Amino acid sequence: MELKEIERILKEALKVDGVYAQGENAHFGVIVVSDELAALSKLKQQQAVYAPLMPYFSTGEIHALTIKTYTTEKWKRDRLLHQFS
Repeated sequence: MELKEIERILKEALKVDGVYAQGENAHFGVIVVSDELAALSKLKQQQAVYAPLMPYFSTGEIHALTIKTYTTEKWKRDRLLHQFS
């Protein structure tokens, strides 16, 4: 699965300010920047991010997904620590 496709799916499904994906061979990580999502419990965050990607888990295109969420303000401060733009 292409990284840009994961980003597109999540941007269309969730109210986010940014999505950054990395990975390969069906093992991916995403950073999701959203004040709304970051306000939820960790379980609700995971459920919200996994839901639009479930068809790709079923087909094996995604085997594992690591999720990090940030508020817009925290992302502005911390983004230099990450290799994402």
